Amino acid sequence: MGTDGVRALLEQAGTLTLQTGNLLNWGCPRKKCPSTPAEEVRDCIQKTLTKWSSKIGQDLNQEILEVLECKVDSAIEKINPEERDELKVSGKNIILIAVSLKIAKLFIIGSNSSSIRDAVDLACSTLGVAQLDSVIIAPPPVEDGNSLSLEYLQPYWQELENLVQNKKIVAIGTSDLDKTLLEQLYLWAQVKPSSNQVNLASCCVMPPDLTAFAKQFDIQLLTHNDPKELLGEASFQEVLQETIQNMKAHEWIPLWLLRYSVIVKSRGIIKSKGYIVQAKRNAS
Repeated sequence: MGTDGVRALLEQAGTLTLQTGNLLNWGCPRKKCPSTPAEEVRDCIQKTLTKWSSKIGQDLNQEILEVLECKVDSAIEKINPEERDELKVSGKNIILIAVSLKIAKLFIIGSNSSSIRDAVDLACSTLGVAQLDSVIIAPPPVEDGNSLSLEYLQPYWQELENLVQNKKIVAIGTSDLDKTLLEQLYLWAQVKPSSNQVNLASCCVMPPDLTAFAKQFDIQLLTHNDPKELLGEASFQEVLQETIQNMKAHEWIPLWLLRYSVIVKSRGIIKSKGYIVQAKRNAS
């Protein structure tokens, strides 16, 4: 099929789902590992696109699909059913009595809160599990001049609550909320936040009022070093263009990015870590 064929697939598909697989199996043989989360995301997307396009380029009978899956099957690592009770799986990129945890942090790039269900379903499918132990949400950045509000968070939180009620997620958390907004969310929400991530780049010490509130209501305070925009539209299109030259990269808009980790709880060891990205093509 070659590069032209790969480009044709991307120009006719409407949705692109990219899965990196387990990054811990990749290593950094040729250059130093990425120094920031944003560099890591770009590097992972580029490597996955390169490997996938090389594999697809050899398939002369590749079917044109509306939903295009960009992944390298050998890199996808499902959880062994015998190990599930020993692991914890979470997003952003944890609460089993057992030994292992599945954790994820979900970065919403577009404005559609229904993307949350798609992201969680894909993460569960990728890992071969029925539910995630913890999902932390990073909602899309607000427009310049506006501040984050409860009204802005509500549709995203309601989607997370539905997934908890449907037993797709055990616990849900937030990111970068100050004490006032965290309290508003806690009082309003049916499913209370179990955690709140704080970016220490903007706050060297946990604010005392936030610490006191979290302690009172048993909310775990975590730290992170993710930028406000981990994967922007321009950055995503730039990676596409660099990897698959002469394609119409400007038509592709990223919707969400999910970073997941599988942790061996008894030892605190990360067994698996990866990214899933979904983008839509806007040909208008």
